[in-house]
Amino acid sequence: MTDKTVLISQEGAVRILINSNPAARNAITPTLYAELSAALTDAQNDAEVGAIVFTGAGDFFCAGGDLNLLAKRRELPASARREKLEGLHDLIRAIRDCGKPVIAAVEGGAAGAGLSMALACDMLVSARDAFYTVAYVKVGLTPDGGATAFLAEFVSRQVLTEMCLTGDRMPAERLHALGAVNRLTDKGAALAEAIALAAKVASGPQRASARIKTLCRQAHSATLEEQLDAEAVFMVESQADTEAAEGIGAFLGKRKADFSALRHNKQDAP
Repeated sequence: MTDKTVLISQEGAVRILINSNPAARNAITPTLYAELSAALTDAQNDAEVGAIVFTGAGDFFCAGGDLNLLAKRRELPASARREKLEGLHDLIRAIRDCGKPVIAAVEGGAAGAGLSMALACDMLVSARDAFYTVAYVKVGLTPDGGATAFLAEFVSRQVLTEMCLTGDRMPAERLHALGAVNRLTDKGAALAEAIALAAKVASGPQRASARIKTLCRQAHSATLEEQLDAEAVFMVESQADTEAAEGIGAFLGKRKADFSALRHNKQDAP
């Protein structure tokens, strides 16, 4: 038995992080902020980790904020409410800014800030029967955790407004059709599929992957000139990296590239 909120395991080069609060459908708690942020930092600094999978215990990804805790915040001054909210926002930043690719594995559903956490990940694997909902309006609240920013990357203003004002559930299949879900699986298979996808990513060049993640993360909001400049900076760095020497050498030598021996070499790390 453990009193930890975040359970940690490893499969090969894949670090698996599980939000374990199944009795409350993995509702977010302040403990999660610190534990998950620390687990992401540890995974980022571990050369044996190539990618991360984040999921919820049991059959539900995350029901969002704990309404019992949120109800008590009404008694706090605005500055204190803001401080507590920043705990969530710092966690979203930690997921977004992690140097290793983070893949969400969603079963059951992702509601409220749970939706925000899923969309903050770099890729998303979802059970076909899972649902996604902004939900806040149903309890008289407004979105947080970057929900509107992440949704606006792939839905129109009209669809975004409908989702936020109705709180209706969006099926995983529609989210997949809109481009936000990378893989659809049968019920109960999301974690295995996410681990397989993470293992494929983890076998690649870690420093190049970190640069690619940064480029992809900022591409939606950057201008063409800004993105061209960022691509130029990273290409120049990558060309001098031992990862490129191995990758190009393997291609020219008609063999499969092996980046595993380079994981402990930090001299070229960005």
